[in-house]
Amino acid sequence: MTLAAAVASADHPGFLSPTGVEIIFLLVGVATLGAAVITVTTKQLVHAALWLIVALGGLAVEYLLLTAEFIAWVQVLIYVGSVVVLLLFGLMLTKAPIGRSPDTDSENRWVALVVAAAAAGSLVWVVADAFRTTWVDLHGPAQGSTEVSGESLFRHWVLPFEALSVLLLAALVGAVVLSRKNSREQQR
Repeated sequence: MTLAAAVASADHPGFLSPTGVEIIFLLVGVATLGAAVITVTTKQLVHAALWLIVALGGLAVEYLLLTAEFIAWVQVLIYVGSVVVLLLFGLMLTKAPIGRSPDTDSENRWVALVVAAAAAGSLVWVVADAFRTTWVDLHGPAQGSTEVSGESLFRHWVLPFEALSVLLLAALVGAVVLSRKNSREQQR
């Protein structure tokens, strides 16, 4: 171990001495993971949408703990406020079953579990490898301001946002068309 590495490691807290923010981050992460697992394993579609709200809200809390307030509010407004409401409207307009539905089980749970575990393992490995020597100072000033984050987001990512809005609008229009078609067939 070189002298520079020893000095650099002495400046940062160790892995076994977490701060309060790190403990809260871990607890919220575990709760978010639990909500995500319940979202994909429940057989009730409305309950899945409600657990999705909990999972996305947990992600917003994680962003707040990382001092990324702008991204946290974007998460709440766009995903929790818009996407989940659109999903619930789609469920209501298409007259999806409210209770348990045998149609929600595709009998491919083990294949999905293997694919999900492989994807999660790959993501954890890539992130751990990319940020192995990077330390985030949670007690210092925020690294990125809302102005810089917003400018970067809306300068470089406007087209994907607009494409997503058109996709969501098409889904809503499709749900309305399907619900009206079914009501007309029932009246005949």
